[in-house]
Amino acid sequence: MKSIQLLSGIALIALSFTSCKDEKQEKAQKTVDSYVAYVDSVKNVAAEDLKADWKSVDAEYDKRAQEAELALADLKDKTAATEKVNTSKIKYEEFKKEMTAVFAPPAPSPKQQLRNALFGEGKIGDDMSFSWVNAQNIHSVYQQFVHTVENNKDSYSREDWDEIKILYEALDSRKNTVEKEGLTAEDNRKIAGLKIKFAPMYTVNRMGAKSEENKEAKK
Repeated sequence: MKSIQLLSGIALIALSFTSCKDEKQEKAQKTVDSYVAYVDSVKNVAAEDLKADWKSVDAEYDKRAQEAELALADLKDKTAATEKVNTSKIKYEEFKKEMTAVFAPPAPSPKQQLRNALFGEGKIGDDMSFSWVNAQNIHSVYQQFVHTVENNKDSYSREDWDEIKILYEALDSRKNTVEKEGLTAEDNRKIAGLKIKFAPMYTVNRMGAKSEENKEAKK
């Protein structure tokens, strides 16, 4: 309903722009003027209102843009109208880019980016819940975690390693629960191998990261 009201309000403003000579010319000019007015009207709507109905507003724009392009063929002197259409097209595309940037979700924090890399997009949030880890997938979760750490170990800061340790311990805690829920001996063996791989990698690289930070601090 809100979408319909927003589009209706914009359309009413757009319809007020019209005047021409014969009926066909008048209809074509009205279509062009309506398109131009629609673009100008959209730009005057609050971004918050546009965000809720952006798909509808953008779809309506596409429809009006196509109609305006077709209407140009019915105009005897189309120079001025073509310029209007082209100007509005550029104006709308610039505005669309601006709104796309405004509507884009904020970039995840460095800590959340690290969690996404280790476990998958959005798997671990601020609640640190591992309830989605079960006997069937826990081996693959450990696998992704350890292999991701191995591939990126040279780029992690000391703070990253501290976060990695917290996450690793939380995953281990979940493993204690999962072991009672049908974890197979084979998966348990594979996880043990990954844990053996992780422990020295964490110790050595965390110390290296701290040493590098100390050097930088002295500079």
